[in-house]
Amino acid sequence: MEWVLADALLSQSRDPRVLLGALCHGETSAERVETLRFLLQRLEDEEARGGGAGALPEAAHEVAAGYLLPLLRGLPGRPGGGAELGPLASQRRRVLRAAGAALRSCARLAGGPQLAAALAEEALRDLHAAGPAPGLEGAFEAAVEVLAAVGPCLRPLEDAPLLERAAQAALALVLAGNEAGPSEDAVALVAGRLLPALGQCGGAALRAVWEGLVAPGVPLGPGRIEPQLLVLSALAEKLLPEPGVDRFPAAREAGPDARRYWRFWKTVQAGLARAEDALTRKRARYLLQRAVEVSAELGADCACAPGEGPGPSLFWWSEKKKDELLKFWENYILIMETLEGNQIHVIKPVLPKLNSLFEYAVSEENGCWLFHPSWHLCIYKRMFESENKILTKEGVTHFLELYETRVLPFSPEFSEFIIGPLMDALSESSLYSRSPGQLIGSGSPLGLKLQKFLVTYISLLPEEIKSSFLLKFIQKMTSRHWCAIPILFLSKALANIPRCKALGVEGLLALRDVLRCTMITHQILLRGAAQCYLLQAAINLVDVEKVSLSDMATFLMSVRQEESLGRGTSLWTELCEWLCVNDSCFRRNSPGSSAGLAETSSLNAYVKNLIHEYIKSPAWERGENCCMPDWFEAKLVAMMVLLAVDVEGMKSQYSEKRRTQNVLRIFLDPLLDALVKFGTNAYMPLLKTDRCLQLLLKLLHTCLLKGSGTQDDEVSTLLQNFVMSTMESISEFILRRLTMNELSRVSDLDRCHLYLMVLTELINLHLKIGWKRGNPIWRVISPLINASIRHLQETGSGQEPTLGTQIQRAVSMAALAKVCEAIDQKPELQPDSLDAGPTERFLSSLQLNQTLQKPLTEDSRCVHPECSSFSEESSSSQGWGKIVAQYIHDQWVCLSFLLKKYHTLIPTSEGEILEPVLPAVQMPVRTLQSALEALTILPSDQVLPVFHCMKILVPKPLTSCESLCIESFDMAWKIIASLSNTQLVFWPNLKAFVQFVFDPKVLTIAAKTKGQAYFKIKEIMYKLIEMSAIKTGVFNVLISYCCQSWIVSASNVSQGSLSSAKNYSELVLEACVFGTVFRRDQRLIQDVQTFVENLGHDCAANVVIENTKREDHYVRICAVKFLCLLDGSNMSHKLFIEDLAIKLLDKDELVSKSRTRYYVNSHQHRVKNRIWQTLLVLFPRFDQNFLNRIIDKIFQAGFINNQASIKYFIEWIIILILHKFPQFFLKFWDCFSYGEENLKTSICTFLSVLSHLDIITENIPEKKLILKQALIIVLHWCFNHNFSIRLYALVALKKIWSMCKSLHIEELDALTSVIESSLHQVENMHGAGNAKKNWQRIQEHFFFAAFHPLKDYCLETIFYILPRLSGLVEDEWIAIGKFTRFTDIPLDAGFQWYLSPTQLCELKPSDWSQQDIGPHSGEADSQSEWADVQKKIIPWKNNVPDLDLELVFQDRAARLGKSISRLVVVASLIDKPANLGGLCRTCEVFGASALVVSSLQCIRDKQFQHLSVSAEQWLPLVEVRPPQLIDYLQQKKAEGYTIVGVEQTARSVDLTQYCFPEKSLLLLGNEREGIPANLIQQLDVCVEIPQQGIIRSLNVHVSGALLIWEYTRQQLLRPGDAGS
Repeated sequence: MEWVLADALLSQSRDPRVLLGALCHGETSAERVETLRFLLQRLEDEEARGGGAGALPEAAHEVAAGYLLPLLRGLPGRPGGGAELGPLASQRRRVLRAAGAALRSCARLAGGPQLAAALAEEALRDLHAAGPAPGLEGAFEAAVEVLAAVGPCLRPLEDAPLLERAAQAALALVLAGNEAGPSEDAVALVAGRLLPALGQCGGAALRAVWEGLVAPGVPLGPGRIEPQLLVLSALAEKLLPEPGVDRFPAAREAGPDARRYWRFWKTVQAGLARAEDALTRKRARYLLQRAVEVSAELGADCACAPGEGPGPSLFWWSEKKKDELLKFWENYILIMETLEGNQIHVIKPVLPKLNSLFEYAVSEENGCWLFHPSWHLCIYKRMFESENKILTKEGVTHFLELYETRVLPFSPEFSEFIIGPLMDALSESSLYSRSPGQLIGSGSPLGLKLQKFLVTYISLLPEEIKSSFLLKFIQKMTSRHWCAIPILFLSKALANIPRCKALGVEGLLALRDVLRCTMITHQILLRGAAQCYLLQAAINLVDVEKVSLSDMATFLMSVRQEESLGRGTSLWTELCEWLCVNDSCFRRNSPGSSAGLAETSSLNAYVKNLIHEYIKSPAWERGENCCMPDWFEAKLVAMMVLLAVDVEGMKSQYSEKRRTQNVLRIFLDPLLDALVKFGTNAYMPLLKTDRCLQLLLKLLHTCLLKGSGTQDDEVSTLLQNFVMSTMESISEFILRRLTMNELSRVSDLDRCHLYLMVLTELINLHLKIGWKRGNPIWRVISPLINASIRHLQETGSGQEPTLGTQIQRAVSMAALAKVCEAIDQKPELQPDSLDAGPTERFLSSLQLNQTLQKPLTEDSRCVHPECSSFSEESSSSQGWGKIVAQYIHDQWVCLSFLLKKYHTLIPTSEGEILEPVLPAVQMPVRTLQSALEALTILPSDQVLPVFHCMKILVPKPLTSCESLCIESFDMAWKIIASLSNTQLVFWPNLKAFVQFVFDPKVLTIAAKTKGQAYFKIKEIMYKLIEMSAIKTGVFNVLISYCCQSWIVSASNVSQGSLSSAKNYSELVLEACVFGTVFRRDQRLIQDVQTFVENLGHDCAANVVIENTKREDHYVRICAVKFLCLLDGSNMSHKLFIEDLAIKLLDKDELVSKSRTRYYVNSHQHRVKNRIWQTLLVLFPRFDQNFLNRIIDKIFQAGFINNQASIKYFIEWIIILILHKFPQFFLKFWDCFSYGEENLKTSICTFLSVLSHLDIITENIPEKKLILKQALIIVLHWCFNHNFSIRLYALVALKKIWSMCKSLHIEELDALTSVIESSLHQVENMHGAGNAKKNWQRIQEHFFFAAFHPLKDYCLETIFYILPRLSGLVEDEWIAIGKFTRFTDIPLDAGFQWYLSPTQLCELKPSDWSQQDIGPHSGEADSQSEWADVQKKIIPWKNNVPDLDLELVFQDRAARLGKSISRLVVVASLIDKPANLGGLCRTCEVFGASALVVSSLQCIRDKQFQHLSVSAEQWLPLVEVRPPQLIDYLQQKKAEGYTIVGVEQTARSVDLTQYCFPEKSLLLLGNEREGIPANLIQQLDVCVEIPQQGIIRSLNVHVSGALLIWEYTRQQLLRPGDAGS
């Protein structure tokens, strides 16, 4: 067409200049420029044949310079640099391309190279000038187009400098990326148009580009990969040699061979592994595949130049190993392409090919790498960075399993990969989840694989590399903030590495940094376990000759003793054994490190020097003005002393107790000497006294054994005896310091706290050995109280208070509070009589909430750097507000003591006492108002004593001042809500709040009045339950306290004791059904915590950290144990139980009516399950009258479409009711008289009850009537069209008939032959069909074969065994051990009732699942697996022969006058009804013999019916569920069918090339996932549909229709086809 147009124009005028001039004038349009291009190309063709006109060069110059260049420069750029859209953009692109092509023709017609060079120079200048800057996009595009057009016209040698400059400019634009400003469109234009054009010019341009890419200074970071691969893929044809190019030697010089350059392959690998976008990865795969193809076609050996480090070349080719190389790279590229799909079901079958890559990669002869291992690591890197976390987990698991079956040669790349990408991937917590089927607490499979991998890998490392690898590994653990779970399993893996001398001081410091990382997590148990493992890792890996005892001691201080390293734990013992073995082997300190600790490697000598240096007064002490010293040193010294003593005890083999005593005495002599002088030496340096008392406290705290009961060991007893010898001196010192105005600075408040802690410890010591009046502490308490009161009573003489005065007042109040606390806990300390003495009168008359006025002069601050105090036991003393808050807090501590002591004196109303002796006690309303004021003043972490006071105060004025009490409830709740994220103070405050609001007296008074307080308490109750959903453990505190208080009240009063509890039965109801459905991450944390708990004493964290029992299970456990303690003969208990049971049934009805989707393990399922579990627990306390009220609701529950576990519970409770009260049989028989349409398969519930008729009737003397009625009913249901119902009826029939035969009931003899033959037919069913399998399964099912409703009635069966056997999620299994461990509620008398006496607990869940199929079923996959039976059991016609299913279908088709084929279409994997309906119609139209679907219920779907247009009525439909597909396919294979899959695989056959056998079975895949890997193995052949487009797949119905038609077409074309 174009040539015809050009010839027509030339025929009109033989002077081309006229034509060209005519086309260059007029309005510019795409058509005009394209016509100009056609004409110039025609003229160029004539010139080449030697027929051109002589004036053409001049005309070409004129067209190029006068028309085309101005045209290109005048074109507008793209708006905003965005994508071009619409017709105007299309016209612009046509003009641009046509003008460029015309310009190229002009350059060739110009008669020499001058025009091309001039145009290129000018365009290059425009390119540099445009940039492309904003607003100059048009000029930039024009310059690129000109260069692309005239570049091929330049001469390779003469114009080489110009070509180099153009190539360098183009490369710079592409590589600049977003840094220099070019947009993506500009980069794409340069790479897509300019670079390929310059590549055609040969060597100079290619060399310039190549040198720019591989120059040493060019970075290879993540942001540079994309542009570099863009350039390489654009020039791939030129940078890789072309096969056959050797025939043209001149052309071979065109460019470098990229295969031989290390930098090229590193770029390709970076694109494969690190590129974020799919297009860049595709370019990398293209380059790799192209290089392999070129190498295979060339047939010449080739090797990449060696890069960094030893090992094989990144790429090499040998013609001798061509087959192996092709196989390796074919598998490699296949894996990389498959990973792009991101679908695990597609990727899993390909992963075995990754194993074969390792087999190819390692030489069997010398055990070295043949292929560079970095190629394998690219695959893993790609998997690790996948968005699909399942794929990431598969990749990590596969990598960790590498060394299980093979030994790979050492490679530095592997070590770098482990420390880099692998550890980055391991930081994802979700990877550590349990595998399906694993029990809770069984541990993470990936964690175990990580442990095995690390142990194996470290053992294979060369010794010279092991240390550096471990150091880098540990340092990597410090490079990020890890979650609790990954750091735990990494630490566990480190701890299991066999002992080796690998770490020095640097490694110890790195481990210490990791310990600090573990402190970030809120999961205390996981944090403690991680610390245990890290300490074990240090013990196993540290080279003691490279670290000193001082280094080790500093490291041990990073391990928290309250979370892991407790004395007496297995970890402490392991550490002592290690120190014992390595004593005197540690590196000596350098002389300059510490004056007194140099040249010491023995542990005993080190500890002696340590204490000596510690007790010695610091040289920098400045009198009395210094701040209290830090606690760090005291903790370190105390720990090292006790470690040394325990190590000495190990050495003495426990036979020389005197030796232990002597060693401890030698260590503590400096301390004891100093302590003895406290009372007499008034001039002892203050810092020395502080340090001595700190060390004393830390010794007493650290010495306590963990996990060994209350028994003290020898060391603890010795230490207590030593302390007792210094008791008098210490107590006199503390009394003097607290009472003699010696504490006068802000920093002294920390000292006051220290003294009071020491005083408390001394009191505890005396109480432990036996309290005696007249002991040193006794002599101190009374003077301390009196002096404190005297200081507090001094009001001054109207002058402004001084700092010293105010500090002394704060100290005195703190001392009084501490004494009150001690007396409250140990009443024997009380020095006065029980009557109100001066102390009590003073405390009662205190002006509550009185603040300390801030003095005018501030405390002069100590400026010495070592004087700062960071006490861990007390808050920092900065700010007067904190001092005031502590002062008010101490006032309320004293008042709390007073109220507890004299609570009987609190009146109901204040008007009763005119002259109160104890105003704070006898005026409760005023005190309560002060408490509310205190709540507004105090910070939320100081309100605990106020809550304690309110607990005692509120019950009295609740009736007379209800509004004030409600206000106190509200204000206290606001404080608790604000504390919800403050772990350390939240739980004590919550407990106090619950004890205050839910005090039994408060609940009783509020329930009687039913006023606003009653409803406010209910409101707070529901708020606490709601808070439990986000903060596990809140409900536990509430239900535990309420149940304990109700139990106490129930034990004190025989009748009416639970009358108030009945008003709050909603609390017990909510507790019985409580349990949040956790997010996946929360469930994972619980799983790992259970795993750590299951380690028991092997993990020291379990011993040291107290189990708080805050799991959700303990809420239900508490409620159930409380209910078990109730007595059905007690009227108040009975009323409470009945009220709760009715509310439970109402709750069940409400949940059943909910519109929320109800499926297996849904929240609705779990709630209903918990309801029926509780009803089963309550059942023994139900009497006949109460059951008369609720029996209809119980039977009605049986008709609801319930999940399996709930059906079992309902059936169980019905069996128990009928067994205990046979009079309910009449109502039970009525359940079978409902219409079948209403019953559906719910009747299976009642048939299951009849299968236990022998147990139900065991106490009934006359059974004949019941058996006769049961037999009539069961025989009727044996006729039902539903297979499931018939199966249950047959089970019941078998049980009832065996009872009838044993009783010899003559009235039933007439039915003997029929029933016996029917049962015989069922028992002796032929074949291996689903009917026979399901009959065997249901008889073996635990509910019919092993379960005994009476013997198995226990808590273990209700809460653990039956949920486990019925397929309920593990979150719902409550092990019986948790009931016994929960000691807040005592065990009831019949504790043996908790445990199952039968063998039911040993059974495993069977593959039979009882499940209704109703109109409101939640999910398709919730239907049972046993309903897939094609052959009906007809009890009355036992002589009908089995018919071949296919013959039945053929006979039916013949009667319909249809022609059928032998094609079976299997669509069991298809989910969507619309696709199934369309397939049904297609199969019917083309005469398929059968369509196989997963459920025949689909034909009722409206979408199916809309598309099938009644085809299901004329087409045989077969039901085969997905789990039965393998059996079905194997059966059809045996019948001679060829199994054809419709799937794209590595070995699939093109549809146009495949010839269908007559007997073909067509298997179609799922809409999203295709055909699963396990079914692909069953296929005889995979057929794929050839595609020309971009999208990779067709709709499954369309795919199926194409293959069905192709099968039909081939059968119609076959000669002599019977069906044609």
